[in-house]
Amino acid sequence: MAEQASGGIGDILATGDRDFLVRSSGEQVKISSIEASSVALYFSASWCPPCRRFTPKLIEVYEELTTQDKSLEVVFVSRDRDEESFNAYFAKMPWLAVPFSDSECLQRFNKRYKVNGIPNLVILSGETGEIYTKEGVKFISEYGIGASPFTLERINELKEQEKAAKDNQTIHSVLGTHTRDYLISNTGDKVPISELEGKYVALFFTVRPIDEFTAVLTKIYEKLKEVGEKFEVVAVYFNNDESVFSESFASMPWLAIPRGDKVCDKLVRYFELRTLPTLVLIGPDGKTLNNNIADVIEEHCFEAWEAFPFSAEKLESFTEKSKAKEASQTLGSLLVKDDLNFVIQKEGAKVPVSELVGKTVILYFSAKWCPPCRDFLPTLVKEYSKIKEKHSDFEIIFISIDRDQSSYDEFFSDMPWLALPLGDERKESLMKKFKILEIPSLIVVGPSGVTLTKDARSHLLAHGADAFPFTEETLQELGKKLDGEAKAWPEKVKHELHERHELALARRDTADTYSCDGYEGLGSSWSYRCERCDFNLHPKCALGKGKGEATDESPAGYACEGGVCRKA
Repeated sequence: MAEQASGGIGDILATGDRDFLVRSSGEQVKISSIEASSVALYFSASWCPPCRRFTPKLIEVYEELTTQDKSLEVVFVSRDRDEESFNAYFAKMPWLAVPFSDSECLQRFNKRYKVNGIPNLVILSGETGEIYTKEGVKFISEYGIGASPFTLERINELKEQEKAAKDNQTIHSVLGTHTRDYLISNTGDKVPISELEGKYVALFFTVRPIDEFTAVLTKIYEKLKEVGEKFEVVAVYFNNDESVFSESFASMPWLAIPRGDKVCDKLVRYFELRTLPTLVLIGPDGKTLNNNIADVIEEHCFEAWEAFPFSAEKLESFTEKSKAKEASQTLGSLLVKDDLNFVIQKEGAKVPVSELVGKTVILYFSAKWCPPCRDFLPTLVKEYSKIKEKHSDFEIIFISIDRDQSSYDEFFSDMPWLALPLGDERKESLMKKFKILEIPSLIVVGPSGVTLTKDARSHLLAHGADAFPFTEETLQELGKKLDGEAKAWPEKVKHELHERHELALARRDTADTYSCDGYEGLGSSWSYRCERCDFNLHPKCALGKGKGEATDESPAGYACEGGVCRKA
């Protein structure tokens, strides 16, 4: 069911005495004059590379629609940091905008529509203001003008088409178009897609060369060819220029979709790409067998060829190998690399890793630019101090994802624990080892060096310092205790922050952290939730114990929501 606006599109777009929007020329346009059947709120910023790539596509669709009818109006909601940047970016746009000076409205929109990652396109009914979709970027990118008139019926129709396409997927529907039935080799030869029928095909998604991974994949590819397996790799390049494509593809022995083909961007969305490298495996019947076998190759390197055709049975044997490797893990194997056998204190003094052996250690992946990281830090400092008061055999190591020394130093200055130096090469191996795709992430390594949990953050949010020592037994016992306390809470509440609907008590997966829409910051395990409006309150907040809220702007390159910043 769509979310209904209480006063229509006019009440949504206006603020106080302001009853107009603006054009890039400075002209004021009365909100009451908008006649479009759909209004799209375009959350974007000049500093955001994905935004700059999407804006031309949106302009193309907008201008094509305006030559036909008035079915769509776009309103730019800026996430720029200063008015000069706003003006320069807005000058390229043919639509309307909320005045940059109306910071109250900009913040209200961000909170109301829960916009953290950008670009984001929220499409509303031009009459009632009800939400048609929050996935406007996806539908415009995928279908262009074909997504018009952006009604719920049309959006649902497109979703049904997507489902049908996956149900009836073939190698031709994945890789080809109405006008192209071939791929290309690194010599420029056209290879018919029909030659891939009956083969296992790995789609290798890449933006630029991934040297170490590509070298291993090349050896696996050549080995499988040598032993006569029906296997092919197809490179899917996206968001790159011709020189990068030509230089990179020239050294690869497999095929590729031609550079610049729109199918590349379509496949990124079709397979819901989340990280690089990604290697999607298509079976001989054209159906998807595995959404990413890159993890197997990264962990087992050339030996991974023995897992072909990467069936459940084959992968199970490699899972057992991974478990054996995991059981032999030590703190030294994680943190010592040649001469890099230390961590540092704030003043720069080196602490040998050997002094941490036998302790419970949290590897804390975080960054100053990440709003959820900054929101979580005070909680972590508080719980760290509580644990240290009772247990000297405990430590945290900050592993920074920051981009410059000043940000690193400023953020680290608020932490009472240890860290890896900024840019330390061990960071990359640890992120790869623990598959860090979002921050903040907290990995707990036990006294023996074995990983105890990869989600200490949610346990600290749910149980505080009592979560120590993070063993399975401790966490299970705490979970049962919290569930017992929840039995005394009311099943439903009415709250002034969401008067439209009742909020129902909901048990969440422990790893499913959320942002409280009231005052309590981040939450885990239990919430009072309105499913219809995607609205959550922490039980403390819902039951009248909340204290304060922090908000901020998400950085470029990451989508920040639900209490984490994920790689975009």
